[in-house]
Amino acid sequence: MVHELIDPSDPPERQNQKLLKIVETLMRRAEQSSDASGEAYAQFQRAVMLEEEVRVRTRELEHALDLLNESNARLALANAETEAARANLANAIETVQEGFALFDAQDVLVMCNTRFGKHLADIYHLLRPGLKFADYVNLVATSAHLALPEGETAAGWEAYRIARHKDDHAVFNVMMAGNSWLQVSEHRTPDGGTVILQTDITDMMRLERQERERLLDDQSRVIKATLEHLDQGVCIFDAQNRLVGWNRRAGELLSMPAGKFQLGMFFATLYRQAAGSIRILGGTRLEEIEAWVASSAKRAPLSFEIGMGRDRILAVFAQQMPDKGFVISFTDVTAERAAVRTISQVNETLEQRVAERTLELEDALSEAERANASKSRFVAAASHDLLQPLSAAKLYVGSLEDDLQDPGFRDRAAKAGNALVAVERILGALLDISKLDSGLAAIDRTAISLGGMLDQLKDELEPVARLKGLEFRVVRSGAVVESDSAYLRRILQNLASNAVRYTDSGKVLIGVRQRRSRVLLEVRDTGPGIPTEHQDRVFQEFQRLNAKASPSDGMGLGLAIVERACRLLKHPLNLTSEVGRGTCFSVELPLSTAARAPSPLPAPGTGAAVPFENRIVVLIENDAGLRAALEITLDSWGLNVLPCASCAEASSLLQEIDIGPDAIIADYQLDDGALGTDAIAALRAQHGQVPACLVTANRSPDLAAACARLNAVLLHKPIDTGELRGFLGRALT
Repeated sequence: MVHELIDPSDPPERQNQKLLKIVETLMRRAEQSSDASGEAYAQFQRAVMLEEEVRVRTRELEHALDLLNESNARLALANAETEAARANLANAIETVQEGFALFDAQDVLVMCNTRFGKHLADIYHLLRPGLKFADYVNLVATSAHLALPEGETAAGWEAYRIARHKDDHAVFNVMMAGNSWLQVSEHRTPDGGTVILQTDITDMMRLERQERERLLDDQSRVIKATLEHLDQGVCIFDAQNRLVGWNRRAGELLSMPAGKFQLGMFFATLYRQAAGSIRILGGTRLEEIEAWVASSAKRAPLSFEIGMGRDRILAVFAQQMPDKGFVISFTDVTAERAAVRTISQVNETLEQRVAERTLELEDALSEAERANASKSRFVAAASHDLLQPLSAAKLYVGSLEDDLQDPGFRDRAAKAGNALVAVERILGALLDISKLDSGLAAIDRTAISLGGMLDQLKDELEPVARLKGLEFRVVRSGAVVESDSAYLRRILQNLASNAVRYTDSGKVLIGVRQRRSRVLLEVRDTGPGIPTEHQDRVFQEFQRLNAKASPSDGMGLGLAIVERACRLLKHPLNLTSEVGRGTCFSVELPLSTAARAPSPLPAPGTGAAVPFENRIVVLIENDAGLRAALEITLDSWGLNVLPCASCAEASSLLQEIDIGPDAIIADYQLDDGALGTDAIAALRAQHGQVPACLVTANRSPDLAAACARLNAVLLHKPIDTGELRGFLGRALT
């Protein structure tokens, strides 16, 4: 009843007032009442209890009010601290030198400082909290103050910017109007928001450009100075055939005053100015040169000679640059050509004593000796220009030994043949050293079975050692190592042949020691030994400690090749020697991870005697001298030879006589960029899988792999007649 009289929602003061009034009323009724049952007293008791309850409720309400006031005070303090922190944060980012902006996880701009977007005056007033990131990017992309790269649209830049926004971290540079630059950095916050920093890097970009321009100027001066110090004349043309650089020597060689050379002049203009004083020599035609210059495709190097005045001759070499421009160099070769003519005139009196074949041999030797006089020209042309005539010379000598009846002439031919073999060894060694020193040597690491390689070496050198009365012993090994087959064989061959050559008595031992993941290949001999003070010198070129050795025993290049090849293959090479007791060379080789190595190919040889009569061989060789020499050699073996200069000529000839060949011998490099591999494939397409042999001076692993795929035998120049006859013997069996 009392609870119904008091509204709990009333304030405590209002409730107390009601309770007091109720108590007074009850007390008054109790005093006026005469009820003997004591009901008034009971009501008084209830009033007292109600008063106590009111006091308890009042105290609880007062305590709750105190707690509420305390919470309100704390909340007010927290709000004040939050506002202070927000103000401090705003002040802090305002002091940042870069433009700063914070987007929340929903890509809505939360806050930014006054430097953010200041370079974009037309949209700066729109960069306010609440702006969505996509709208911000759209505003920037369409701003007149954004300098887009050439060819890029605002929509393309906007798409790129949105795509970069997906990265956790993104940094890129943006060019602004007025040639200023901004570096924009985006970083993701732990809660998925994004912080953007804009840094003005205009000064940095200007310094970088100035430094780049300075380096380019320095580089240009160095290149110019280098060109001016060359003994060759040089002219450089860009992709539009315009002259962009030249040296003074070019004007001197072309007999043109300096004023005739003008930057930007076309090649045709320069040629017209010089055409009156030059003439193109050899088989090169003006149309070929003009077509080469005008071509926009990849061009092979072009070389020819021109005559100046009565007797001056210039060698011209043109080569394409990566930017489709080209460089033309002019070299005065008048003295060399005069020397060739002089030597030819001297040789004419000697060549009258022998047959026409001997004349051709002397010409080939003269050409080889002239090329060998210049090391730079030798390195550039040894693989073709020297080995080509040397092959012809060896073939001519081989044919002379059978044809000459006079013992004196036969003795001369035999000596010439031995001399050519020595020249071949020297050229091969010098070419190997040149490649190894220049870093142009290509290596093909494969799994190699030492057992097969050592067996071949034993078959090759044991007869030579037996002739000297030496014991030649090879301890066979089943180890499979990782190395380059050609270079490893050259290393072993040079070490073993040196041991046999310089050991007068006793024995030569070749063995293998296994050491965990590597093997130690040793070549031991009982020769005179090498003094300690001379052990470093033996690896230098043309060093022979045995002064009694003749040039036919070598020119001191074998160990130089061994040292360089081991260095290239990263095979440690060691030498231990004791004077009077012998020498040991050891090469450390890594074991191969392959389960087994392929069996080595059998060494080429003559094989069993095979009748060559009535067998037809197609010979494709563009060099007339070598073609004639090969024709004579093959003809002397009883073969019917069809000599041709090209694949088209060979195909036409076979079609005309209506017969298929028994074998094909083709040079690799033919005229007009044609290749012997293509010629073999074309003839096989017409006549079936005819046995084929490719002849080349190219020793690259890629060409060897191509021949393996073509199933063609590969012979290197200078041609070894034994190897050639061995191929024919196997092919015609």
